[in-house]
Order: sequence, then C-alpha cells, then structure tokens
Amino acid sequence: MYSGPIAANGYAKLALDGVPEHVIILGPNHTGYGSGVSILTDGDWETPLGQLNIDTPLAKRVQRSNEIMDIDEVAHRYEHSIEVQIPYLQFLYGASVKFIPICMMMQDLQTSRDIATAIFNQTKGENCLIIASSDFTHYEPQEKAVRNDQTAIDAIMKLDDSKLNYLGESNKVTMCGYGPITVLLATAKKMGDVKAQFITHKTSGDITGDKSSVVGYASIIITRQ
Repeated sequence: MYSGPIAANGYAKLALDGVPEHVIILGPNHTGYGSGVSILTDGDWETPLGQLNIDTPLAKRVQRSNEIMDIDEVAHRYEHSIEVQIPYLQFLYGASVKFIPICMMMQDLQTSRDIATAIFNQTKGENCLIIASSDFTHYEPQEKAVRNDQTAIDAIMKLDDSKLNYLGESNKVTMCGYGPITVLLATAKKMGDVKAQFITHKTSGDITGDKSSVVGYASIIITRQ
C-alpha cells in the first residue's frame, strides 16, 4: 500500500517502451540467509498472476562470468525485495519475458561494480531491462526523510554510483538496497549515452497521514538516449 503506487508510476513508463528481451531484478537481502550475492539460474516463480520463468541461458552466463555470485536458493526463500516486482512484469508482459533474480547481502562498492561488469558484458547489445528494488529512508520524520531522500535521488540522477554507495554505507540515507541501485548506476555508466528521469517520490506518511516516522520511496528510470 506504500510502495505500490510509486512503483506503478515507473512501470507505466516502461509500458510505453515495448517488450524487453531480458529482465534482471536486483534486490537487497533482508534476512541474512544464504550467500553474499545469490542468483538463481533455473526454475520459475509463482504469484497469483501465474508463473514467471527464470532466464536460464543468460543467468548461467552472468553467474559464470564472475566469482562473486553463488547459485543459492536459500537467500531467495524468504526475501521480498525481488518478488514484489514480479506481478508488475506479469501485468505488463504476461509470460512473454523471463527474468534473473540477484539478491545482494554484500553491498560494498567493489562488489556492486563487479556485478555491473558481469551484467554489462553478458547483455551488451541486447534489450535488457534492469530493475533495482529498494526502499529509501527508514523511520525518520517526514521532513528529514524527504531531505535525505533528495540527496540520494540527486546522486542517482547524476549516475554517481560512488556517492550513492557512500550514502548507503554511511547511513546518511537509510536505504535497504543501495547496493542494487549502485549496480544499476554502474551498469548504466558502462553503457554510455544514458539519461535518468525522475518519476515520483512519496513516503508512507503520504498514505497514512502519520508523518512522525516514515519510509521513503522513489521511482526513477534510466534509459539509453
């Protein structure tokens, strides 16, 4: 009820851009279960909208192209950050797309850049949609949350992966998934000639009316020129 409308604004923009060949979803590891960076290379995920298959050929290429990712189901078993994106993809594309889930417990800058290199090398020249799933500020007063989130949004708009990573690691902005967003920024920079488009930002306080302790959400799209 909080993040859904914000994500929907982003997916509405994606709906105008045709059907991607590949989808990669990056999310943080909230549970602490499993490997530091966990990928699945086969199977399918089920929601009330049906099943969405994993893109096995691409997933195997990405996993084999680096030494960071482990094939690990445990990390994904109780994690919500990736699965909440699946119904949007199913609504837009049905079963016509396949996806790769990458769950990140390790979110340091070098790890994020290494993942970005693997993704870039294995998707070069292809129509690949990369989704980074994260909340923004956690449990701060509305005014402070908006101010801190704007700092992160500014870094994202500038494709500044180093700054975004610093904001997350230092808790200047209490984002759960700064690593996945850093991967997205680092990948976009490798592609070159891209631009970021701010869509919207809201907090849970905008839904509940209680702005004493809120969680922030934003939707931003990065596209090739």
